[in-house]
Amino acid sequence: RPRSHTVTTTSSSFTANLSASSSTLSYDREFLRTLPGLLMVTEIVLGLLVWTLIAGTEYFLYPAFGWVMFVAVFYWVLTIFFLIIYMTMTYTRIPQVPWTTVGLVFNGSAFILYLIAAIVDASSVNKELDSHNYNSWAASSFFAFVVTSCYAGNMYFSFISWRSRTLQ
Repeated sequence: RPRSHTVTTTSSSFTANLSASSSTLSYDREFLRTLPGLLMVTEIVLGLLVWTLIAGTEYFLYPAFGWVMFVAVFYWVLTIFFLIIYMTMTYTRIPQVPWTTVGLVFNGSAFILYLIAAIVDASSVNKELDSHNYNSWAASSFFAFVVTSCYAGNMYFSFISWRSRTLQ
C-alpha cells in the first residue's frame, strides 16, 4: 500500500532578503570622482610601479627589497579588493561589518607599513651595491613615498568618516 509523504518547506526572512538583494549588482560610478576614489586608483597605479620596478631587478639577493616587495604587493592586492567593494557597493549589503573602522585600520596600517617600506627602500638604494639596478630601486623608492602619501590622505578621510559615525 502506498504511503503518503508530506514535505513542508519554510523559508526564513534572511534567505529571502539575501536572494532579493543579491540579484541586483549596484555600481557606483561616482566613487571614482571622489578624492578617496582618486587616491585609491593612484595607490593602485603607483603601487604597481613600486613592485614592478623592484621585481625587474635581482631584489631577492637583498632582504630589504624583499620586505618592500611584500608590502607593495600585499597592499596593492588589498587596495584592488577594497576598490571593488566600494565600486560595487558591497559594503551596503554587509551591514554587520563596521566598514568605517575597517577602512581606517586598512589605510592606517598601509600608511605605517608603506612608510617603513619606503624608508627601507630609500636607505637600501646604493650605487656601489649594484649599479645595474640603481635606477629601478631609486625610482621605486620615490614612488613608494608617493604611495605612502596617498595612503596618508585616505587614512585622513577614513578617520573623518569613522569619527562622524562614532559621534552619532
